[in-house]
Amino acid sequence: MFGHDICLVSALLAAAGAVLPVLLLLVVSRLLWEFRWSITRDRTCKLPLPQGSMGWPLVGETFHWLFQGSSFHISRREKHGNVFKTHLLGKPLVRVTGAENIRKILLGEHTLVCTQWPQSTRIILGPNTLVNSVGDLHKRKRKILAKVFSRGALEAYLTRLQDVVKSEIAKWCTETGSVDVYVAAKSLTFRIAVQVLLGLHLDEQQIAYLSKTFEQLMNNLFSLPIDNPISGLRKGIRAREILHSAMEKIIEEKLKKQQASDYCDAFDYMLSSAKENDYELTMQELKETAVELIFAAHSTTASASTSLILQLLRHPDVSGSARAELESEGLISDTHGCCRSRCHGNIISEEIDAAEKSTSEWRSTTNKSMCFEAGDKEEACRSRTHVPYLSLEKLSQLSYLDCVVKEVLRFLPPVSGGYRTVLQTFELNGYQIPKGWSVMYSIRDTHETAEAYQNPELFDPDRFCADRDNSKTERFSYVPFGGGVRRCIGRELALIVLKTLAVELLATADCTLATETYPRMQTVPIVHPVNGLHVFFNYRTHGIERNRRESTHI
Repeated sequence: MFGHDICLVSALLAAAGAVLPVLLLLVVSRLLWEFRWSITRDRTCKLPLPQGSMGWPLVGETFHWLFQGSSFHISRREKHGNVFKTHLLGKPLVRVTGAENIRKILLGEHTLVCTQWPQSTRIILGPNTLVNSVGDLHKRKRKILAKVFSRGALEAYLTRLQDVVKSEIAKWCTETGSVDVYVAAKSLTFRIAVQVLLGLHLDEQQIAYLSKTFEQLMNNLFSLPIDNPISGLRKGIRAREILHSAMEKIIEEKLKKQQASDYCDAFDYMLSSAKENDYELTMQELKETAVELIFAAHSTTASASTSLILQLLRHPDVSGSARAELESEGLISDTHGCCRSRCHGNIISEEIDAAEKSTSEWRSTTNKSMCFEAGDKEEACRSRTHVPYLSLEKLSQLSYLDCVVKEVLRFLPPVSGGYRTVLQTFELNGYQIPKGWSVMYSIRDTHETAEAYQNPELFDPDRFCADRDNSKTERFSYVPFGGGVRRCIGRELALIVLKTLAVELLATADCTLATETYPRMQTVPIVHPVNGLHVFFNYRTHGIERNRRESTHI
């Protein structure tokens, strides 16, 4: 017995002897890691570094950030204040919240800071993209791309964009089961990017393949900058090469045809703008810009679209007010004859039938999804409401809908913030922000804590009505699209997509939550519902008694 106890003690001592050096090594390595970054402070500045932790060697707090999501930033902001340091994705980082702090960063572009996406993002998207360019190169590229998002261009895109939205909502409404809104929204925005912006004529198989490949690129856009066969960075690079190869073939065919068309896409505007500015775009620039346009129009807009539908479901009073505005503007009407011709003639509407003379090839695939089976679906089709073609002027008249979209972007901004690299040491909240470090301004935290908003935790579109809107006087308290010279160049297109989706959905469909509870929202890398937002969609009809599912609906 005594010998057994001795053996047990010996085993415990041996285990402790093996574990203690490892624990000691971890403690020492962490202390050395903290010390390594503490000595990078600017010695010429008397201010201290911000409070916070640099995490573990090499990885920092990256895994905490990925797994904890928004709670990572909330817990550290509550502990350290509006300015704190951390280490994410291989870089020392200062996280910043607050309108005045953000103002200093956004207006300090090219002097205090310059744009700096994570290294993995820069590698995957490429050096010729607008988001990765700085200085004069950024100014030139932004000038060329400005024409792509000009009012004339947006007006030209709108009809085709609305057709894509109509087509996708038709698919949702004819699904026998529930629809995962986030997945469906990504499909919608991808189609808008390739069909409307890039003007590409792709069959369903091509769209599905490119969409899956682009999804792989997006899933690895924010990864550790480690390039090996199994790393996220390598997966992102492989996806980029596949997309570039496909885009090169498509672009070459497009440039060879050079045929006059009634429809101008983003490539047409971009090539025209480059010519006006005496700049010749290389094939590499065209490929990277094509992927960047998909990137700009896809994930963040899909996130915002999902958040829009979620909030309309949560707040039927808001949906009702928005519908009332559509009715007052003549955007909701009963169109028996129109829908009957659509069902039997395989077209979207009589108006689209007239427009199809110039775009018949493009619509031939999307219109097939709009024709329903006989019986109940045909009857519903004949009785459904129809939205006339929109214009930018008509959208601008929908003041309450504008407030709804603004509040969605305040309440659930798609991206948490923007990255910058510090060009020269400067001060924020009594701390030094050292030259060479990265700084990330927080959009979400600023929206949640800004003094401009009363009860910011509540979803309240009326806060943006003319007599209450404080965001205009305190403009850096509302920054869903960033600000300064780096303000999102495609912001107006994103707003048009959201408003068009809202108009079509509110006017033509009823939405019912398919689950007992609303999903939890994940914030990394962009806002999206955990396990999806599952919704039943049905056409709104006139004169037909339909079974209603017992749940929240809009």
